[in-house]
Amino acid sequence: MSDPTVSAPSGGDLEAAKRLVEVHARLKSELGKVIVGQDRVVEQLLTCVFARGHCLLVGVPGLAKTLLISTLAKSLHLTFRRIQFTPDLMPADITGTEVIQEDRTTGERQFKFVPGPVFANVVLADEINRAPPKTQAALLEAMQEFQVTAGGKRYPITPPFFVLATQNPIEQEGTYPLPEAQLDRFMFNVRVDYPSADEELSIVQRTTGGETQSVEQILTAADILSVQEAVRKVPVSDAVTAYAVRLVRSTRHNQPEAPDFVKSWVRWGAGPRAAQYLILGAKARALVTGRTYVSTDDVKAVAHPVLRHRVLTNFQAEAEGITSDTVVDRLIETVPTHGSAHGAAQPAAARV
Repeated sequence: MSDPTVSAPSGGDLEAAKRLVEVHARLKSELGKVIVGQDRVVEQLLTCVFARGHCLLVGVPGLAKTLLISTLAKSLHLTFRRIQFTPDLMPADITGTEVIQEDRTTGERQFKFVPGPVFANVVLADEINRAPPKTQAALLEAMQEFQVTAGGKRYPITPPFFVLATQNPIEQEGTYPLPEAQLDRFMFNVRVDYPSADEELSIVQRTTGGETQSVEQILTAADILSVQEAVRKVPVSDAVTAYAVRLVRSTRHNQPEAPDFVKSWVRWGAGPRAAQYLILGAKARALVTGRTYVSTDDVKAVAHPVLRHRVLTNFQAEAEGITSDTVVDRLIETVPTHGSAHGAAQPAAARV
């Protein structure tokens, strides 16, 4: 008997899932020509792109964060711009500026808006924490509204539009921490770790020879938009949505449902946008694995990249060596799924 909390997939849903599984595999293959290992990072980055989100990659220098983003841009038939954030970067250097132009026939002068590098499909904000807050904030409107306001006029940014940013977590001199309001605009915060011994050996062997790899373009802008629309249409049961909301509400120390360890360690919890991103990320993850339904396991799988930059620990937690990832681990263990078996039920026809 099928579970009433799971919507039966239509033929169109199954076809969309099959196409996305194939596209996902091809994209990973193209990225694998240049990027060694980092499977978890690649999975989360692609999930974020398919869910129409912005992504922040955090890791020490030399872990191929910039290379990963630029290689992804090459595998997509999209416009790409790289912005190298520096302390002297001004907001207009990102969004664009108005210049005075003179009409040679009439002699009349008028302002003309010259678009900045943010007017692209894929924007690489490299070392985003090196620019001062005013410049960092220049991205806020673009990230949220897909537009830039200059001289009282609004200039739309053509979708698809992704801000993929990198950040160095250990270097503090000459850096400016991203404000919480801007961090909240990033759907995922992805931690990029050191490679394994075998992966590092392969990296050195690949990069010290004369051979270069060319990356094939897989998706066009229309393809990306179609994928994002398919992700939005994936059905989610009330039980799974309720679990995502419970998980987010449990991060807030002043809520009655917050566990004792949250009240002891957390200074500020996640907002409603976190629950929205948990569901969107879970939808994308389900679809790329060939399923047209979402389970609580999908929500758990995206919980760390969604919540780690939205759960702010207090001094006591820092003194005890507790990080936001530790808090998320404990929440996944303790927050009840309450009928997760219903949310994870699988109609026989739903598998690709």
